[in-house]
Amino acid sequence: MSSFPDALPESRVPDSRDAPVLNWGIAGPGWIAERFIESVRAHTHQNLAAVGSRSAARAADFSAKHSIPASHGSYKELAQDPNVDIVYVATPHPHHFDVAMTAIESGKHVLIEKPMGITATEVAAIIKAADARQVFAAEAMWTFFLPKFDVITQLLEAGALGELVTVAAEYGEYFEPGHRIFDQDLAGGPLLDLGTYPLAFVSRVMGAPDTVAAIGTQHPSGVNGQLSTLLYFAGGGHGTVNTHLHNFTPTTALITGTEATLHIDGPFNMPGGFTLRHHDGRELRYDQAAGAHLEGLHFEAAAVARCIAQGLTQAPQRPLADTLMTLELADEIRRQVGITLPETTTRK
Repeated sequence: MSSFPDALPESRVPDSRDAPVLNWGIAGPGWIAERFIESVRAHTHQNLAAVGSRSAARAADFSAKHSIPASHGSYKELAQDPNVDIVYVATPHPHHFDVAMTAIESGKHVLIEKPMGITATEVAAIIKAADARQVFAAEAMWTFFLPKFDVITQLLEAGALGELVTVAAEYGEYFEPGHRIFDQDLAGGPLLDLGTYPLAFVSRVMGAPDTVAAIGTQHPSGVNGQLSTLLYFAGGGHGTVNTHLHNFTPTTALITGTEATLHIDGPFNMPGGFTLRHHDGRELRYDQAAGAHLEGLHFEAAAVARCIAQGLTQAPQRPLADTLMTLELADEIRRQVGITLPETTTRK
């Protein structure tokens, strides 16, 4: 008998305004931090208490611009601020580890922008440190906190697609010359910036692959420009991932099962819709207006606040084991393609 549903399940994600209030410290006054602030202020009651930077002047300017009460000229000062409950780590990728560890050692909870670290070794060390201090830690992979992904999770758990055979996801963007993604010292290239989304998605749906086969092409700037990866899973399932920094793509994702397929509109990692289609032609549609970071980052902030209020040390929407699995996969792709990390990185 088919397990195809008569209707889509309802999202179980509560209103973000109902979440307990935390005092947030922002580490890294950059573009993603601004999007986080916009989203949190528009959709939650969370309190933005302080901002920290390696530059006191930059922190002060950011604080004034966004009406944040306190600013600090070092990440250690931010971590030691008694008015901060949790540090949102929004620095460039190679600095995630040090900033997160500084916060954890000061007894602060952490929400760390993706990727949590630039290697699985860094992620494992963050997990170990957070466990030792019994503080909350999570990767800010905001896709998995969105209401649409909760609906998708329920469909997968109910077996609505039958046996899963193929999962495919891609993500490409165009970047102006001079963007940090072309900077080797900032772990540039698409793998850790764009590629984390399709890699995390495919591994979340299928688990850890048994076999990984990756190819890559260098960009004229010197960083990797494009990656394609084939994944083979126990039981015969396949996964495909493509990511590059040459131009914009539909950024869609597809889960194919023996009973039905689920096609997620692009950009699949942001708010939007999807279609569940049975092989006999029946369709169910999840309609949601496409949205950017402003319409979605607040879900992760609210979920983290609820987790901490419940005494949890990680988020069920993005378990630490899943974060580690994604970075282990990225490490293997990097090894096969020959992508090098910044010379300053010692935790390889």
